[in-house]
Amino acid sequence: MIDKTELKNKFILDACCGGRMFWLDKNNPHTIFQDIRDMERGFCKHSPEYSVKPDVVGDFKNMQFPDKSFKLIVFDPPHLIEKGTSIMSKKYGYYKSLEDLKNDVKKGFDECWRVLDDYGVLIFKWNEGSVKRKEIIELIGKQPLFGQTGASNKNKVVTIWFCFMKIPIANPSTLNPTDSIPTGEFNKGLEVPPSAPPKLSPTEITSPNPNIIRNRLIPTKKSET
Repeated sequence: MIDKTELKNKFILDACCGGRMFWLDKNNPHTIFQDIRDMERGFCKHSPEYSVKPDVVGDFKNMQFPDKSFKLIVFDPPHLIEKGTSIMSKKYGYYKSLEDLKNDVKKGFDECWRVLDDYGVLIFKWNEGSVKRKEIIELIGKQPLFGQTGASNKNKVVTIWFCFMKIPIANPSTLNPTDSIPTGEFNKGLEVPPSAPPKLSPTEITSPNPNIIRNRLIPTKKSET
């Protein structure tokens, strides 16, 4: 396990960086670039200048970072199911079966979530060459805050991006009456709280009463006599 002291000033993680193709700052000093491969130029004959040189050689399914190590993570796992003979599979990796894809992506996303700090952001990149976005989101088990929502192009494989945020969940039963609930706490896709907040009547929800904060009633102070 990598000690947190070794991560000083390193609060961004690219969990499977490959050739850092979408990075504009390919040597960002605050980022750890990780990949399971360490490949010199020339390993892909069709792209002789392409190399995979990570800072850390590691498997995104079993990372050696402590919990909550990073503020921002980008997760761009392989997306193809094939024999590994194409240029794409040589450069970016592939799976031998749909089962392998599902197992690896689910484990990888869970690992990224583990090493993501509270209120940290996870950017997930996917390509619909083998599995469509709806299926992959269902597999992950978390709903993104926002991302590409347009229809797939039937004549072209579509690359998509989604943004997740790790918002910690508080048990409403443990909150004091004057505590406010963090925005988005009960949004679909975040961890389900142990118990749901009390339901309010339509009058309470729409009331301009200043004693209602974020759809929760708080007691008013009794006037002193």
